[in-house]
Amino acid sequence: MPPSLPTPIVSPDWLIQHLDHSSIVVIDASWHMPDTGRKGADDFAARHIPGARFFDIDAISDTLSPYPHMLPAPADFAATIGALGIGNDSLVIIYDDSAVRSAARLWWSLRAMGHDTVAVLSGGLAGWIAAGGTVTDMPSQITPRTFVPDFRPGLVRSRTDVLTAIGNTQILDARAAARFEGSAPEPRPGLRSGHIPGARNLPFGQLFNSDGHLKSADDLQSAFDAAGIDTSAPVITSCGSGITASVLALGLATLGRHDTAVYDGSWTEWGSDPDLPLETGAASTK
Repeated sequence: MPPSLPTPIVSPDWLIQHLDHSSIVVIDASWHMPDTGRKGADDFAARHIPGARFFDIDAISDTLSPYPHMLPAPADFAATIGALGIGNDSLVIIYDDSAVRSAARLWWSLRAMGHDTVAVLSGGLAGWIAAGGTVTDMPSQITPRTFVPDFRPGLVRSRTDVLTAIGNTQILDARAAARFEGSAPEPRPGLRSGHIPGARNLPFGQLFNSDGHLKSADDLQSAFDAAGIDTSAPVITSCGSGITASVLALGLATLGRHDTAVYDGSWTEWGSDPDLPLETGAASTK
């Protein structure tokens, strides 16, 4: 019998206990901002959780889109996921070794494709090592599986969806306050500064303790409350390019809000279109 998956977060101790179960597939979804000089695939080759496979957020995306790492077509996503040895009955545990907590992006992507038995490893690779988990540089043996997607459009929002949502649905931005307010430039060239009108701001890093583990449910609730978000009502999350927006969706899921939608294009799309409205300055929290 497969272990019970305490979604959407599992502890390193839980994974140490269940790592060898045949139903569990561990995925490293590390992604780094270009200015770090780090490559997730290179780091994975140097050390990873035994048996883990690597998911390349940039490569496994809509390559026809002008925006980075957009969600690919369900059939394309399914082919890659199946090649990693993930079937519809797999229990998928995702981790990262990234400052932007990129594991949440694959967690959201799998859920958008209809796969609910998926969780993020709290603390990432550092948390795993601190708990006594081992790492290796040995390639993992992978047996391809068939993954049949069941796309959930309700978890994804487009530019048109967000434009329609302004004023009637909560929009929450995960970027740093200075970028949200428009007082700091965007790291990607050619983008305007500011935020979607009416959006609230909760920098994604505020969801984590200093050791990299996600905060307790009470502390998460306090963070969303302080940002002016009613967690009993629907939320659309946004960020720079859809990665840390997924972190906010993960935080909301731990509080029982499993229907949070991510604006896939996020500010890379919105900020590049001069015809779309924007605001600057701090967000109201009332």
